Amino acid sequence: MLRILSEVGGVEVYMEGALKFDARYRAFLETVSQLRPQLHRYCSRMTGSITDGEDVVQDALFRAYRSLDTFDDSRPLVPWLFRIAHNQCIDFLRRRGVREEAEAAAAEPDFIEPGDPAPTVGPAIEHLVLNLPPKERACVLLKDIFEYSLEEVAELVDSTVGGVKAALNRGRSKLASLEDHPAPPGVTAPEHRQILRLYVERFNNRDWDGLRELISADARLLVADRYSGSFTDGGYLGVYSRMTVTWRLTLGEVDGEPSIILLNIRDGAWEIEGIIRLDIGAHGRIERICDFQHCPWVLTAGSVVVRES
Repeated sequence: MLRILSEVGGVEVYMEGALKFDARYRAFLETVSQLRPQLHRYCSRMTGSITDGEDVVQDALFRAYRSLDTFDDSRPLVPWLFRIAHNQCIDFLRRRGVREEAEAAAAEPDFIEPGDPAPTVGPAIEHLVLNLPPKERACVLLKDIFEYSLEEVAELVDSTVGGVKAALNRGRSKLASLEDHPAPPGVTAPEHRQILRLYVERFNNRDWDGLRELISADARLLVADRYSGSFTDGGYLGVYSRMTVTWRLTLGEVDGEPSIILLNIRDGAWEIEGIIRLDIGAHGRIERICDFQHCPWVLTAGSVVVRES
């Protein structure tokens, strides 16, 4: 018999050996599973992080699930989901402190003389869009990467065709000047690197009590597609301790940022199985753990490098 642990935004969370979302929500996720890599790619480029991008996708899909009764099923599903994901990205960027930039970009004139109508945007440029304001970033991604029409982009970003053309021209001009001068990766505080190292060492030594010492009492936990809520209620370390699969953590980099890589041994060799992100507070304790083991598309959306054997 399933026992209800808690409710996360209206979705019941259960324990039965492993934590699971409500069966109806899991069925919805399965229905849209083919779209997940596209949604994640877009959100990752908008947020500048493949793990933040997956966070945003999770929020967007839950919002879509809660809005299914308002969805007109005579219309295509993909643009509807992209619109929700786009709005979640803008909300994320504003919360992260770029509200002024977003509002300034929205105030730009809605018409500008057209330039190159269809430049080639390669993978390197795709990563540089983070240097653009949110509106330009979204328009370049949707038009030049995902190949939406001007009219479709205008609907997705809640603008006009003229506004999209203006944003595209500004964005493309900026990208052309940035292509040979990519921004350097962010810098992680030395004390945060030490927390990552301690987390890896204690996990690999199965020192569960030592791991708990690193984690704040009110920490949050996300096991993508499985659980979202309190770390204390999630039973997270207990689940790993009981697994018969051989897991190991190692230090690495995800898109140039220090990260934790989850490894699984198969046929005598260690393989990358997922990414674990730790959000560390000012007090030096872990405030949130995000485990993306169940999201394989995350591993192909950016650069994942193992730095220590």
